[in-house]
Amino acid sequence: MRTRGPHRPGTQTLSRRQQIVRAGLAAFSSAGFHGASLRDIATRAGLSQAGLLHHYPSKERLLRAVLSWRDDKTCRQLGDPPPDGLDLIRRLVAPSTAARAREFVQLDVIVSAEGTAADYPVHGYVLERRARVLETVRVAFERAAAAGELRSDIDCATAARTVVALMDGLQLQWLLRPDAADVEGDLRRCLRPWLTTDL
Repeated sequence: MRTRGPHRPGTQTLSRRQQIVRAGLAAFSSAGFHGASLRDIATRAGLSQAGLLHHYPSKERLLRAVLSWRDDKTCRQLGDPPPDGLDLIRRLVAPSTAARAREFVQLDVIVSAEGTAADYPVHGYVLERRARVLETVRVAFERAAAAGELRSDIDCATAARTVVALMDGLQLQWLLRPDAADVEGDLRRCLRPWLTTDL
């Protein structure tokens, strides 16, 4: 008698969940967590609300699935293994249509703003992700410094905070006026005086 292994979702289930996650992205990125309704998300996904809740029993669980999907896409865009040192900084400022998908940028802005509230459902995730991004960028600057690619008077922690803050502000400007924003150009102009080599 064969022993059954752990249950794995079938292809149809995975496809349906992906459909729901995409609908969740559209709703959360336009209305935020509190403004989005499960009924609206279910309608976008072509399901009843009961059908949606079968896959994601709560709005918080769905938001976490959307954020996990976003994070996976970000990791894939960086590459495997991810770049290091100045190569990572170059990747951050490189033009990327995929990385600049409007829904993902809107989601980041809205979740970051809503996530400042201590009672936000994914407040801990927002804090942890912010800390992880800052640490990743700080380490990249430190490795660039060790390679002689960063000016010796530049503090790596300050540089990381400055770049992350600049990226936050620039992506907000891009959302408001995409025709007038130069995200990559402004990032490069900020970074160039800090470096001893070309980006």
